Amino acid sequence: MPQKTKMPKLFLSSKQHQFLKKIAQSRTMPIRELQRAQILLKYKEEVSISEISLSVKVNRKTVYKCIQKALTMGIEAGLKDKYHSPKEPVITEQAKTWVVNLACTKPKEHGYAAELWTLSMLAKHTRKNAPKDGHKYLSKAVKATVHRILKSHPIKPHKIRYYLERRDPDFDKKMNEILIVYKDINLQNENSSQEKKIITVSIDEKPGIQAIKNIAPDLPPNPGKYACVSRDYEYKRLGTLSLIASLDLHTGHVIGQVHNRHRSREFISLLEEVNLYYPKDCQIRIILDNHSAHISKETMRYLSSRPNRFIYVHTPKHGSWLNLVETLFGKMSRTFLKSIRVNSLTELKDRILKGIDEINQEPVVHQWKNFEFAN
Repeated sequence: MPQKTKMPKLFLSSKQHQFLKKIAQSRTMPIRELQRAQILLKYKEEVSISEISLSVKVNRKTVYKCIQKALTMGIEAGLKDKYHSPKEPVITEQAKTWVVNLACTKPKEHGYAAELWTLSMLAKHTRKNAPKDGHKYLSKAVKATVHRILKSHPIKPHKIRYYLERRDPDFDKKMNEILIVYKDINLQNENSSQEKKIITVSIDEKPGIQAIKNIAPDLPPNPGKYACVSRDYEYKRLGTLSLIASLDLHTGHVIGQVHNRHRSREFISLLEEVNLYYPKDCQIRIILDNHSAHISKETMRYLSSRPNRFIYVHTPKHGSWLNLVETLFGKMSRTFLKSIRVNSLTELKDRILKGIDEINQEPVVHQWKNFEFAN
């Protein structure tokens, strides 16, 4: 029979008992507090120290310390660690700065093949080179050590966040011009009864649409067996096509052409179709980017043969996101082009044109709504 402890009994109010019980049954509290709450509850029930130690899975010394703190300072103190003065940090601030400065360089600058650091590589390089620079305690630095040092600043040298450098000195001016055009279009569309002397379209290319052929047929969903379409992992590439499209910003009508290549002659072919579609007594204002096909000698020759017919409005360099036709391309990618499989380039072309016909059956007017930068 276990020997009975000589420590005094623990008295708990009903409120304290419920408090300890709640912690002992918690799934979110730290494991140490949970164990200590169980120790105090069992001690209140006069369970022996040995039995408490076995049931809570801690040693007897831990049980005694917990009970002693609760008896002398209250149950809240019994659940917490005693305050203790921390030791002086072994890794100095200068050593941490050395690690941070290292992380701000690239591995190739130190003779490695990698472009970006990993925590393992940083730790290995630190252990090898830090003692030479007077940081001897970094000679045993491991991945977790480096992680803690970098997290405190914080620095993530193993990740890339992309940014876009503005290479167009007139970016703001050109963006403002585009937004003013969109504002004008919205006013025109609100006055739908007014005859439009200027029709605005948004033109761009969507190159590299892949024609991918299945090696094995797709398997349809089977109720109670397969919830989704099953597709073989293997496929065959048949080539790519380019879509060039004009989006009417007043009606949502799309004029599109699909070609094997993306040159001036393909762009001129679209301009000719746009020219034939709209009335002769209006001007066609085109929002487009600075692609070479849009300003080539062949294109300029065609435009000069139809004076006062077309008006160019260029988006800034690296500002194609300002062109509303990009929202049309996004819609295509999410609908009929999503996971598309074909048996030939001809089939891909036909299905793209069919998708455009379906869009034109229920056209949607694309609008720009954020005019924060427009004057």
